[in-house]
Amino acid sequence: MPSPSGPVAAMERHQVAVYVGALAAGGLAGWAAPGLGPGLEHAINPVLAALLYVTFLQVPAAELARSVRSGRFLAATLVVNFVVVPLVVAAMFAFLPDDRAVRLGVLLVLLAPCIDYVIVFSGLAGGSSERLLAATPLLLLAQMALLPVYLFLFMGPDLAEVVDAGPFVEAFLVLIVIPLALAWLTQAWAARRRAGQRVADAMGTAMVPLMAAVLLTVVASQVPKLGDAGSLEDVGRVVPFYVVFLVVMAFAGFAVARLFRLDAPAGRAIVFTGATRNSLVVLPLALALPDALAVAAVVVVAQTLVEVIGMVVYVRAVPRLLPLRS
Repeated sequence: MPSPSGPVAAMERHQVAVYVGALAAGGLAGWAAPGLGPGLEHAINPVLAALLYVTFLQVPAAELARSVRSGRFLAATLVVNFVVVPLVVAAMFAFLPDDRAVRLGVLLVLLAPCIDYVIVFSGLAGGSSERLLAATPLLLLAQMALLPVYLFLFMGPDLAEVVDAGPFVEAFLVLIVIPLALAWLTQAWAARRRAGQRVADAMGTAMVPLMAAVLLTVVASQVPKLGDAGSLEDVGRVVPFYVVFLVVMAFAGFAVARLFRLDAPAGRAIVFTGATRNSLVVLPLALALPDALAVAAVVVVAQTLVEVIGMVVYVRAVPRLLPLRS
């Protein structure tokens, strides 16, 4: 893929600043024009699906089979996300606010590993972002299969009375199956036709603008809900848990990387995949909850705000935790 130039190249060089700016712009837009919130909520899925299509487009279909054969790295990825993270969440669960909506929001976001900007931040810290990218579809499939199981274990059988399986199926189709199928079709077209290659190259330059658009849309759609004093209080009560999670997972990811004897770039990628969460993909699930649980969506978005700031720290701290000479 040719190197981008002009404004696109500038955005890629300053990705962190672009994402922080998008969050700030979204917050300002949501505060200045709260009436736009409901409309913007409907835009989240289409923009997010476009982002995931571009993400999957960077993973050749052949890489999926190769990622499965990348034994130690893939095993470490699965262990840190689906064994270590649930244990950390379980340790925090008893201390969470005693509100079913708040607890559900925290569980939704912390139990789902990130599959989009984790690749960017891992790369900025010298992590093996290529291996993470190849593992992305498998991570997404695994979390969609396991998330309902974890929610049942944490929340109990009464969860079925308030959570409809329909949004999970819809999210799986709209955010996974369709973007992944379109990405593979585009790859096949690019392999056979020059026009297809040009389209694939052009779409490949859209990652940063699309990520910024997703962040702006998500924050702008949810900020108006903070006008309710109760929602603002709920967000304030969960922020410390998100901060603690980031701190704990830095060292937990380091331990898993050591356990699987990974080199420094692979180890850094493991630290990032264990710490970053899939708030953007699980947000549509939170938005589909009944009105009585509506605050869960705000709790999910709060994690995004904490995490982006945390990733700025991670980019500087993780290379010191796992230096290249180790």
